[in-house]
Amino acid sequence: MREVLAKSILSNKNNMNIYRGYTHGCIYCDSRSQCYGMTDTFEDIEVKVNAAQLLEAALCKKRAACVVTTGAMTDPYLPLEAKLHHTRDCLEIIQKHGFGAAVLTKSDLVLRDIELLQRIHHRAKCVVQMTLTTFDETLCRKVEPHVATTHRRYEVLKEMQKAGIPTVVWMTPILPFINDTPQNIRGVLEYCIDAGVQGVVAFGMGMTLRHGNREYYYNKLDEHFPGLKAEYIKRFGFSYNLQSPDAARLGHLAREMCR
Repeated sequence: MREVLAKSILSNKNNMNIYRGYTHGCIYCDSRSQCYGMTDTFEDIEVKVNAAQLLEAALCKKRAACVVTTGAMTDPYLPLEAKLHHTRDCLEIIQKHGFGAAVLTKSDLVLRDIELLQRIHHRAKCVVQMTLTTFDETLCRKVEPHVATTHRRYEVLKEMQKAGIPTVVWMTPILPFINDTPQNIRGVLEYCIDAGVQGVVAFGMGMTLRHGNREYYYNKLDEHFPGLKAEYIKRFGFSYNLQSPDAARLGHLAREMCR
């Protein structure tokens, strides 16, 4: 963990990253890409210790209410958050000023703040977003080793449903030859239906690879799926966008289930 004093916290699209880096260990994480400058210290989490003060100042200058989003680059509920409470501090500031919040996470630690999220939603708008990629729990532990399992995330979505907080699921990435099966898509979406999610985000039926995360991903393929790296190289080369060979059928299945 490295503590830093950030110069700003809100982007021009009202997104914030309170932490920088990841400890979830997801084998496909795009945030590991070299273009973001985090590859050498990816697991050494950078903590913006003045995030709450910066957010307070930024929201005081806003002339119109907006929804503040977090989780695009780094999960706001990393294990460190249980002790540091920086995400909670920022949510309390959002609630105090009457702004909305949209949180993207894979962690059940978000349940700690469920009453605060309710208060934000009652005054403005709050949406909790969770990534669900892999219905099979054993496979989940291979591709997302240090985070709440898919079934646990489904339980979190159910708790949000009970609390009246809208939810959205990001069903991405879909890894070619790994979780790109009708059984997996159907299983994930059945969780979504049962948990009453308001929407599903899917960027096609595939994944992206760039310099930095490609090398890490291929090393993990060698570790968990021997021989599969050669198939990736043969089929995709150095492509950025890797669509499942079964993308059309899986996309149709997803659209029909969502409809």
